[in-house]
Amino acid sequence: MGAALTALAAGAAPAVLRAQAGLRGQEFNLLRQPDSVEIVTGSTPKRTVMQRGGERWTVSGAEVHVIPSASGVDLSLTAPSLPVHRVHLRWSSPIGTLTQVVGDAWERSYGDLAWLPLRAERVLPWYFLCRDGGSVQGAGVKTGAAALAFWQVDTEGISLWLDVRNGGNGVVLGQRTLPLAKVVQLQVQPGRSPWQSAITLCKAMAAGVAVPQRRGAYDLRVIYGSNDWYYAYGKNTAAGIVRDAALIRELSPSGPYKPFCIVDDGYQDPSRFPSMSRLAEDIRGQGVVPGVWIRPTRAPKNTAANLLLPSAHWANRGTTELAYDVTIPEARARVQAVVQEACDWGCDFIKHDFTTWELLGQWGSQMGASPTRGGWGFHDGSLTNAEIIRALYADIRKTAGEDRIVLGCNTIGHLSVGLFDGSRTGDDVSGRDWERTRHMGVNTLAFRLPQNGVFFATDADCVPITPDVPWTHTEAWLRAVSNSGSVLLVSPDPAAMGAEQKQAVRSAFQQVVTLPSAEPLNWVETGVPTRWRTGTREDSYEWLDPTGADPFVS
Repeated sequence: MGAALTALAAGAAPAVLRAQAGLRGQEFNLLRQPDSVEIVTGSTPKRTVMQRGGERWTVSGAEVHVIPSASGVDLSLTAPSLPVHRVHLRWSSPIGTLTQVVGDAWERSYGDLAWLPLRAERVLPWYFLCRDGGSVQGAGVKTGAAALAFWQVDTEGISLWLDVRNGGNGVVLGQRTLPLAKVVQLQVQPGRSPWQSAITLCKAMAAGVAVPQRRGAYDLRVIYGSNDWYYAYGKNTAAGIVRDAALIRELSPSGPYKPFCIVDDGYQDPSRFPSMSRLAEDIRGQGVVPGVWIRPTRAPKNTAANLLLPSAHWANRGTTELAYDVTIPEARARVQAVVQEACDWGCDFIKHDFTTWELLGQWGSQMGASPTRGGWGFHDGSLTNAEIIRALYADIRKTAGEDRIVLGCNTIGHLSVGLFDGSRTGDDVSGRDWERTRHMGVNTLAFRLPQNGVFFATDADCVPITPDVPWTHTEAWLRAVSNSGSVLLVSPDPAAMGAEQKQAVRSAFQQVVTLPSAEPLNWVETGVPTRWRTGTREDSYEWLDPTGADPFVS
């Protein structure tokens, strides 16, 4: 433990820390009792200030335990019959006015991650880092929490909100005690850069969780290959997939790291895909590992109503989709059956999608301070949304087995650590409009790369190689992803794969198997970093068109 961490854990005065660190008096200490705790309860949610007695904060019908230690702050809740929506902890720790702050995202990011000046109302899911001059500090909750957590940082202090709802209703815990979360803090250490700080904080949040480095024959540090979505957009064919597999094998280096060929949405049409098992065999026959995209929580139109999420869940959401209520055993079994079917086809890479949208009814970009809307609940009202989602993830992992790779898309990364091997960390790029790739892809590559190899393998999304996107942009995006050490999947439109494109992909795949790592050098100044370092080499990328960003691409 460093001197600064030891001093904070022991409750040292800020002046002592300033003398040790040589900083400007803006350090904070969250490894202690908060200065206030509020609880939001009832069928009509009401905020109530809790009263402290030692490590217990109480109101009639509910109790929050706050237990600080040198390793963090353990938080738990008991409320046998009172519906609880949220718990709000507040530390009064003035941190000054010059601070820049960055946070994480609820699920995927949407081109919106950035170091920004303080805004008291800004929602920072899961963790945050703040910087003032050369000093960086931060805090987060340990991965796998039983609450959906976000932070707020302002000039007068720091808030942690823990959403423990069941659907949009208050959770009713009965006689059990809910381990809400564990707070960990990144203390100030002189000389540590914002990038190093982000990686250190991610490691602290995942500490103690077994994050595999291999799945069966597959090294999780090297995931590369193809995915057809961004050139086919659902109009794929079995013959086209086999052609992709042959191309990927041609362009892949020899050695122990096999490439993957992921079949995306569209294969449900039997006229184009008469046999998924045969297709998996044909892909494997090319020397490539077969994978498939699935949407396991979507329910068919003829599904019995008693297996579905309630109609109130979908009210005013503009969709006719149906989703399973995964707290119902039969519905849960049907979700597992979708995963099992993909395994039975012979696919060793399972990419699953849409579960956050279907369970919570919102995209991450819509969530703000409320990951779901009020007025509905799951069949089992005794579990929090975080617990329900984590249990679903555990089901998917168990069904897929220990030898297959599982990658989540539209999943909550913080709840998938130790269960999923990869995570699509940003919203869709595009094979039609470069601006969307620039805005979404580069942002998530930079700002969520500290999680790569710590939480899971990060996937900033594919590299579409199509006639609609200028090759100069595509080639730069291909190089940036291949240099990062994260997942690299290309979407190769046959109409765009000339000799130059093939050689670029061949070089990118060769780079991936060297196990590179990269750092965005100007990520504190821009949401779309242009300067990157890989090893000892620095690269500059011209992401913008000469006419600037296109404001009409969403």
